[in-house]
Amino acid sequence: MRRRDLLLGTSATLAVGAVPRVTQAQPLSWHIQRGVNLWPWFSLTREFPAPRRDYDWPPFQTQRPVPTKQDLQRLKAVGFDFVRLPIDPGPFVAFTGERRRQLIATLSAAVSDILSAGLTLVLNVQTNEATHYWNSRVLTASRSAAEFPAYLKLIGDVAEMLAAFPSDRVALEPVNEPPQACGAPEWVAVQRALLTTARTRAPNLTLVATGSCGSMVSGLTALDPRPFEVLAPIIYTFHFYEPYLFSHQGAPWMGEPVYRALNDVPWPGDAGSLEKTLAAVRKRMRSDDRPQDIKAAAYAETEKVLKVYFDAAPARPFVDSYLQQVADWGSHYGIAPSRILMGEFGALRSDHRYVASGARDRARYIEDVRKSAESFGFPWAFWNLFDGMGIVTDDVSRRFDTPILQALGVQAP
Repeated sequence: MRRRDLLLGTSATLAVGAVPRVTQAQPLSWHIQRGVNLWPWFSLTREFPAPRRDYDWPPFQTQRPVPTKQDLQRLKAVGFDFVRLPIDPGPFVAFTGERRRQLIATLSAAVSDILSAGLTLVLNVQTNEATHYWNSRVLTASRSAAEFPAYLKLIGDVAEMLAAFPSDRVALEPVNEPPQACGAPEWVAVQRALLTTARTRAPNLTLVATGSCGSMVSGLTALDPRPFEVLAPIIYTFHFYEPYLFSHQGAPWMGEPVYRALNDVPWPGDAGSLEKTLAAVRKRMRSDDRPQDIKAAAYAETEKVLKVYFDAAPARPFVDSYLQQVADWGSHYGIAPSRILMGEFGALRSDHRYVASGARDRARYIEDVRKSAESFGFPWAFWNLFDGMGIVTDDVSRRFDTPILQALGVQAP
């Protein structure tokens, strides 16, 4: 299912049959509630162009924003109790020998800094789909993928590294947003192999499993967790950005043509009007350098999907209906809400050249999603500390965005 088919989402009901509840073999020894993602600390790489498959050294871009020890302490001080740290596996599998050992040592030092700040850690191996080689196609698409053995070894090595830290402070999430179709048997097999390898190398480490379909709600609710419970302690994760028409308006990385000029989409949906939003889209399109025929087609598609958005008038009940599906899935299988992590959620910061109300609506949306997750008992990790979806106003000053902190229910400094 394509993302554009899920712009507004559905409220599909989980089919409940005579499925026995799972019994976790080993109790969970840790507790998390409110977290934030730390991309791009171990992302934004310097890979050489095709046909080469290697990276420059050091492999990560030097100008990328990296949290300092003080940044980590500030996160703890305002009320976050854990962080989710994405790492790009490309350099870790491309390098061997001493450079591979240096990368693992640098990652271990980052884990130490996080724990020293009083934060718990979920380490997520997050494949860069934009890179020309080291992406999910060759790493995790199937057990027969060209580089799956190398990826499997990396997961084992990272699990062993994490095993040196307190087991109630660290967890490992081996894959981010797997692209396989919802309920795909191959994803179950791939994930089982990865988690089994991690468990073999780290007997007490908390592991994180996810559904396919890009870790969306529909992917998790299609997942049968029983094959993974024998690998406990284990938790489950999903991501939430619905409706994408709001959370990703103006996102340049989205493939669908509607997003590039999309702006002034309100939250909740009845806080604005179709006419006002379309006027803002036209205004932004005037500065767009794409050919006129492409812009005309994009506008027609934008007008069509926005009509659906405003007719639906999504608000907090829309969010609740989505997360209810996750709660039903957990109840169906006997998985406590504290073991279901909303690992990503958030919304792109608006371009204030085109809309002044965007900051207000962004805060409203974030607060609604956060409160909905908490009402179901799900811990959450906001995306992100840095970038256009971050909780800092900019990556240089690193000042916290006070309305966003308030929306997240943590203390403004």
